[in-house]
Amino acid sequence: MQQLIECVPNFSEGRDMAIIKQITDAIQTVDGVMLLDVDPGKATNRTVVTFVGTPDAVVEAAFRAIKRLQSL
Repeated sequence: MQQLIECVPNFSEGRDMAIIKQITDAIQTVDGVMLLDVDPGKATNRTVVTFVGTPDAVVEAAFRAIKRLQSL
């Protein structure tokens, strides 16, 4: 049986949809990861992202999302 885990990070950007899209695009570049939900919060300027996948894929997707946000 294949193990799956869920990751629910939040990012300090909730207003600029172009930036949010770049974050979610980075997550979706990882094979074995499925993006389940994106919940931007304009009032709090934070976005909560939910994705699942194999443990190694989820770690890689989280790393890529953080790396992408840091480069903006």
